[in-house]
Amino acid sequence: MELEFDVKIDGAVLYDYMMHHTYSSVSGLMGTMVGALLVCSYFMGMGILYLLLGGVLLLYLPVSLWMRARRQAAMTPAFKHPLHYRMTEEGVEVSQGEASELTEWSRMYKAVSTRGGLILYTSRINAFIFPKKDLGEKLIPTIEMISTHMPPSKVKIRA
Repeated sequence: MELEFDVKIDGAVLYDYMMHHTYSSVSGLMGTMVGALLVCSYFMGMGILYLLLGGVLLLYLPVSLWMRARRQAAMTPAFKHPLHYRMTEEGVEVSQGEASELTEWSRMYKAVSTRGGLILYTSRINAFIFPKKDLGEKLIPTIEMISTHMPPSKVKIRA
């Protein structure tokens, strides 16, 4: 089986990836919990400073990720043109213009789904991002292809 599709990476797609990547880490969760505790402390009779600090902690990360995603999408030359993906029995090939690279299925780290797309990690921080809006009717075949070639323990995808 072989599957081909094109994806366009923009600020919204990068933001979706960054939010998932950040909030699925310990530091992202800890920052949110501390911010929530500070806001709760304010409502338990502590001073306004607790509310302000909690609000900053809760809002800083999403806002900074949104600004970084927009800036990165605008400044990265690779995101100016669509990326062409070809999934085969050997792995996932990504190409753009004359450049092409094949990553074997055995080198895939994990696969997850987000509200906006599928993320196929090739390492702890690098990933192929497949926006659902670009996959269209190829979403289910893409999920099946990933699930077929990766161990179930590495696939955390909900359609």
